[in-house]
Amino acid sequence: MVVYRPERLEDALGFLAEAPAVVLAGGTDVFPALGDRPAPGRVLDVTAISGLKGIARDNGRWRIGAGVTWAEVIRADLPPIFDGLKIAGRQVGSVQIQNTATLAGNICNASPAADGVPTLLTLDAAVELASATGRREVALADFVTGVRKTDLRAGEVVTALLLPDVAGDVRTGFEKLGSRAYLVISIVSLAGLVRLDGDRVAEARLAAGAASPVPMRLTALERDLIGLGPDEMAGAVRRDHFAGLSPIDDVRAGADYRRDACHTLAIRLLDACRTAGGRP
Repeated sequence: MVVYRPERLEDALGFLAEAPAVVLAGGTDVFPALGDRPAPGRVLDVTAISGLKGIARDNGRWRIGAGVTWAEVIRADLPPIFDGLKIAGRQVGSVQIQNTATLAGNICNASPAADGVPTLLTLDAAVELASATGRREVALADFVTGVRKTDLRAGEVVTALLLPDVAGDVRTGFEKLGSRAYLVISIVSLAGLVRLDGDRVAEARLAAGAASPVPMRLTALERDLIGLGPDEMAGAVRRDHFAGLSPIDDVRAGADYRRDACHTLAIRLLDACRTAGGRP
């Protein structure tokens, strides 16, 4: 087994160009996924690369480095557009997991129940990728392509998440249903962002998790919220807004139950977004 822990991104990309390797950041998904299988032959540990650290705003976009942990996001002094992301982060495993797990790892794991993906979808996140031959950006909606599948190409590593700033009166939130309050995989989850212009909804973004092979935006509901007042949002939610979801039946819940739960979570989230108070 070869474990390489470089301090420069260029060296990491060179290592990946030589032969495939498992990229290790927090490791909270990598190691449990091994089960009884032997450890991979080549491991790239990116935790020492300073260029993958930090949260910064530049030219109207926020950059969250691929090495940034959930705990760092939770503790950071960030504007209200990140409130929902912080709420989601507090429900990712335990505090010990939050101290180690990265947002980039959450999206690369590509679980339908990943708590970070719905919230990042509502923030119109893009994924920055790098390889020895160059860099590219991919919308998160296009990056996660299926259950445990992504658009990550051979020799590439995620370097950052890029989020456009949203000005004005913005309220965001996250709701999660599990078999208990903490340390649980989502049965369903729902994230939302509402931007008001005066006393009317000018923009709405909502996304459901664990209710389809990939977390997805609820575009019909988003359209129907435009022009409503804050007190009208929750009452506008209808069951047919969730008809496009394709949840599975499994030991945790049935498909119909998941659709009903999404309906309830949407009402709760939009009701919480009526006022700008109650920041996490």
